[in-house]
Amino acid sequence: MNERFGTLPDGTPVHRWTLERAGVRVRVLSYGGIVQSAEVPGRDGRRADVVLGFADLDGYLAHPEPYLGALVGRYANRIAGGRFTLDGRTHTLARNDGPNCLHGGARGFDQHVWDASPVDHGVRLSRVSPDGEEGFPGRLEVSATYTLDASGALRIAYEAVTDAPTVVNLTNHSYFDLGGAGGTGGAGGVGGHELRLAASRYTPVDADLIPAGAPEDVTGTRFDFRRARPAGTGYDHNFVLDKGVTATPVEVAELYHPASGRALTVATTEPGLQLYTADHLGEPFGPGAGIALETQHFPDSPNRPEFPSTVLRPGEVYRSETVYGFTTR
Repeated sequence: MNERFGTLPDGTPVHRWTLERAGVRVRVLSYGGIVQSAEVPGRDGRRADVVLGFADLDGYLAHPEPYLGALVGRYANRIAGGRFTLDGRTHTLARNDGPNCLHGGARGFDQHVWDASPVDHGVRLSRVSPDGEEGFPGRLEVSATYTLDASGALRIAYEAVTDAPTVVNLTNHSYFDLGGAGGTGGAGGVGGHELRLAASRYTPVDADLIPAGAPEDVTGTRFDFRRARPAGTGYDHNFVLDKGVTATPVEVAELYHPASGRALTVATTEPGLQLYTADHLGEPFGPGAGIALETQHFPDSPNRPEFPSTVLRPGEVYRSETVYGFTTR
């Protein structure tokens, strides 16, 4: 179902698409590719919204920085110093996070209205990012297709092509609270969850959250989530997924909320997962209100040749896919 959700100050209309299947209802906005809500049943059979979001467009316009539910690009996460060199040419990017470029710059993919068209059990969003947008080279044609499968899992499939060498790293930035969106700790928010990650290494960071050296072993550290344990707070780190880059999505994470019985599984083709426990999330939710599990390539990869490459060249197709499965136990 497609309905009018609001209008930008310049008069551009924003629409909302409702996807419903197998007891799951997801709402997606043409503005920023935002997952506004995901209503899923708990152990008692009652549905609750498990992602943080705003009830109206004004909320997203007033609070863009948390990237609530947004499609993030052209480059998710941080690029150190707001610059990178590709094929001998240095590109200077928008610096919107101290000295760094974060989530695509001052006006990334999350702040644009995307063209929307229906597909079976979902919606396809597309736009053209012009050469030089936020400093990134190449004209990028990009799409993100949101569908619900027969089990009610939300599948997001990204594709992109370019007319000049560039870098691409896309993700979804939903914050999950499986107890019902808006929790601030206790039985809701981060405090009520257990987390498991299939990651034996993580990337340590400096004060600007830029990778500081090679990935390190999680053994004996607070970064070891190889067995499920309370999620805790104080995380804004990339975890190096044991599976690496894969052609099809492989399960890499499970988030569980014992009080409601809801469980979220995450499967992806990506080699990394950024765990952010919303320690700096502002009003109206507050710190620790949700957990972001951002499937992506590693931060600052354009400046780190030892990391999996994020370079896209003419004639190639960027593809990435992540599946969010909802179950109870």
